[in-house]
Amino acid sequence: MARLSLLCVAGGVAAVAAGAGQWLFLLLGLAGFALAGAGIWWALAHRGVTRLLGALLAVAAPVGVLVLYAASGLWVVAVAALASWTVALACARSALRRLRKPRGMRSRSTRPPRRAVLIMNPRSGGGKVVEHGLVEKAEKLGARVILLDLDADPDPVALARQAVAEGADLLGVAGGDGTQALVAQVAAEHGLPFMVVTAGTRNHFAMDLGLDRDDPARSLDALTDGVELRVDLGEVGGRPFVNTASFGAYAEIVQSPEYRDAKAATTLDQLPDLLAGDAGAPLTARADEEPLEEPQTLLVSNNPYARADPLGGGRRPRLDTGRLGVIGVKVGGAAQAAELALLGERASGITSLTCRRVVVESEEEQIPVAVDGEALTLPTPVVCTVRPGVLRVRVPKHRPGAPYVAPSVDWRRIVRLAFARTPGLHKKNQASDENHQALSEND
Repeated sequence: MARLSLLCVAGGVAAVAAGAGQWLFLLLGLAGFALAGAGIWWALAHRGVTRLLGALLAVAAPVGVLVLYAASGLWVVAVAALASWTVALACARSALRRLRKPRGMRSRSTRPPRRAVLIMNPRSGGGKVVEHGLVEKAEKLGARVILLDLDADPDPVALARQAVAEGADLLGVAGGDGTQALVAQVAAEHGLPFMVVTAGTRNHFAMDLGLDRDDPARSLDALTDGVELRVDLGEVGGRPFVNTASFGAYAEIVQSPEYRDAKAATTLDQLPDLLAGDAGAPLTARADEEPLEEPQTLLVSNNPYARADPLGGGRRPRLDTGRLGVIGVKVGGAAQAAELALLGERASGITSLTCRRVVVESEEEQIPVAVDGEALTLPTPVVCTVRPGVLRVRVPKHRPGAPYVAPSVDWRRIVRLAFARTPGLHKKNQASDENHQALSEND
């Protein structure tokens, strides 16, 4: 597969070389995509006429490239080169996947709970608790259900602690990620199993656990036929999180009361001031000893995401590495926006790393933080840490599993694989890569 990927790359180069007599048009094609990235920046970072012109440029530049290629006869070259590159990426990712297949989290069999208590939010996910009859199904399986009274401003932590005091041997949540994190902390404190029912809106944590997000009732199978996973729990300013803690532009936007009802409009209204630095205090951060200077957006995740691409990725292969994932985004102008459009996660404005401790500082005494999507304000400096393996999560033995996310392509590794002439050398490279990963995870 590695050799085939390099062959496809060569085919793409040959296709471009075939149109070398019109190289100017090829360069104009690349420039068109860069202009589209710049147009997106102007549309996000400005208001009024500039925003309108930026949006028009973001649409017109790619369309202009297509028209130019069609009129010049280069469309055949462009299609051939694009097809070759697409196949090359697919083969390269397949080669890397076969080299080191993703390892699932280790599970172990445990006895079913006798006094399971599930805390359910009846409004979460647009009313999935009622829609799927989760209360009746859970009680039929022997669980005690506590419905949150949202009009009375309920405290999930107090309810969970009371359930533990009354003899609960499992705590579960049917609700959003924020509620899950609060109850998970109580379960971790008492060494009790924790259970997730996919009744939230996005269910990020449930997705990475491999649960069925389309049918929340299948999560209840864990009560009778389940296994246990040991996963990590993140902390930000002493508060738990199961997914992410976000700082900077996104955290500022989430603070707005209008955000819940009009996410897109609120974001477009506030982004210009945030990107220009006119709203919100500048941030600095340290990931272990690695400095991050004034990121516009900083995402700290409980275990790293598969890809650092801000427009893609979206899941974590594992939740038990004992590491935080850190993604910092800093786009200083149209040129960097164009670079981001062309290079994605490899652009200079994207910083991606893993660590055990993140410290976020600011000149302000308090800064906004979005913790699992919930808007908070925390005193500075804000410290993010991870507690390895403290959470015992009970999941169904038979579940869909987390979707596979193809790894980012490292072409140097692809070249090494392609030119490994003997099985022994291939095994040596594979062992070296696995040892390197093990050292990185245990660092």
